[in-house]
Amino acid sequence: MASLLYVCVRPELGAADAEHASFRRALDVDVVDRLDLLTERLDPARLARYSGVVVGGSPFNVSDTEKSDVQLRVEADLAQIARRAIDREIAAFFTCFSIGVVTRMLGGEVTSDTPESASAAVISTTDEGAADPVFGPSAPSLTVFTAHKESAVRLPDGAVLLATNDTCPVQAYRVGSHLYAAQFHPEPTPRDFADRMTFYRTTGYFAPEEFDIVQRQVLSASVTEGAALLRRFAETFG
Repeated sequence: MASLLYVCVRPELGAADAEHASFRRALDVDVVDRLDLLTERLDPARLARYSGVVVGGSPFNVSDTEKSDVQLRVEADLAQIARRAIDREIAAFFTCFSIGVVTRMLGGEVTSDTPESASAAVISTTDEGAADPVFGPSAPSLTVFTAHKESAVRLPDGAVLLATNDTCPVQAYRVGSHLYAAQFHPEPTPRDFADRMTFYRTTGYFAPEEFDIVQRQVLSASVTEGAALLRRFAETFG
């Protein structure tokens, strides 16, 4: 039985399928089961079968003023996973959109003041990040892929900042020992990320007329440490 679960929150099936493959490769395990929260409700009994969960990205924004019933349900299910991780019933690595869900749920602040376009960004580990079992071996800095319209600007109470940069001060944090949340995308290779861009070329993550330029920049980037984070997450909690 697989001990790790990929939780999908992407409406675009092609992008979701590719993201699942990216996580499986980055985690470096034979089987990573999949739960699509767009079409399935979270089943606590099923969740209990896994030791760890990774949550993919989404075009949703937690700061959206109008939300569909599906988005509201997705956010509620992600909050349930976060509560279980805080209680150490399961380990969880939230990415992209879902860091906003966790941040708001725990009383932090999410705004659209610190966006990052689709690009490879250098982030720095904090002293706490350098001592963390997942982030520490990548200290003092690592290059990862970013693409987001909102981000956390104030940590939730009890959260430990693990990584930061000047553009987006809250790049990653940990709550307790079992909940990790990252604004960036740790799983894609440059080829993965370049292919993902085709699904979102008109959705505001980069200027559509600059698609070819941005894609070439992505493909030329040296990005490996995001996957290393996930491998260490799998080794620690899988």
